[in-house]
Amino acid sequence: MAAPENLKYTEEHEWVLIDGDIATVGITDYAQAALGDVVFVDLPEEGTAVAAAAVVGEIESTKSVGELFAPIDGEVVEANQAVVDSPDLVNSDPYGAGWLIKVRFTELPTLLDAAAYDELTSK
Repeated sequence: MAAPENLKYTEEHEWVLIDGDIATVGITDYAQAALGDVVFVDLPEEGTAVAAAAVVGEIESTKSVGELFAPIDGEVVEANQAVVDSPDLVNSDPYGAGWLIKVRFTELPTLLDAAAYDELTSK
């Protein structure tokens, strides 16, 4: 699956959707496929301060445990409880219902566009 054009990406395989000063964050289709069937998701609580590149959560699958990295500095304004309750949403809809956290940020770092992310994952 080609990376959606309307999103930005990190080299750690997170996607970011910017809406004003809120960034919705999830893991990419590439990442969920590498993880396999997701069985548990641990997300930070609302109000948690996060720093870019810091581990903020955990995604466990039948094959491995992956870390969720914050792509930006900011404050968590929402964690997706639906994913905590039904972790398989990360596999079935990684760019939609499988989003993980929303972060209010003040400065946006340099992120990859879809073409650069597709190039990264095609190696």
